[in-house]
Amino acid sequence: MSPAPRSTDEGLDRLEREICDCRICPRLVAWREAVAADPPKRFRGEDYWARPVPGFGDRDAPIVLIGLAPAANGANRTGRMFTGDRSGDWLYAALHRAGLANQPESVDRDDGLELHGAYVTAAVRCAPPDNKPTTDERDACRPYLDRELGLLPNARVMVALGSFGWDAALRGLRGGGREIPRPKPRFGHGAEARIGEIALLGSYHPSQQNTFTGRLTEEMLDAVLGRAKELTAGR
Repeated sequence: MSPAPRSTDEGLDRLEREICDCRICPRLVAWREAVAADPPKRFRGEDYWARPVPGFGDRDAPIVLIGLAPAANGANRTGRMFTGDRSGDWLYAALHRAGLANQPESVDRDDGLELHGAYVTAAVRCAPPDNKPTTDERDACRPYLDRELGLLPNARVMVALGSFGWDAALRGLRGGGREIPRPKPRFGHGAEARIGEIALLGSYHPSQQNTFTGRLTEEMLDAVLGRAKELTAGR
């Protein structure tokens, strides 16, 4: 007989179902479904996920990475965070170099990718037009991240991918009862803040806007992930 699921697993399973069924934000629902109905030529004929996207990875992980939102033709298409787009190519290649992923590519949710010691999520779960959720949409999605962070009991380091992820992490930590330092820690690449037992690290988002221009290099992302691993060593 297999062991009974841990309470955190049960909670995460329940949360995932709620996220995937969410239709709270009319604009986001309309956008994610419109993209699926009329995709770019290169994705014609593919079966789009076109739903909110739950977190992905090792549920016992000490490292949690927080992005902005699914990409319209990335996670909105594949159903897995940072999967099927250039940002995901960068992120999962870096996680593989850091020994946190079993392979460097993330093509679709059935490609065999596994994370070890890392969990990937986002502040907003639906693909927003122009990658810009409204404040109301951000706030409507916030309870999902707050609950998710509370269901990852071994998390000790949070890596914010961009300033949006940084602010979402701070809100989530505050929602979990932790006191946020004043003045509020400022985002920057390589920024580091201590929130109780949690270390918060900042990294530029691996978007094409950052990687194509050289604002974010492989070495820069590797350094942040290396620091994350250093902070969890021995845990």
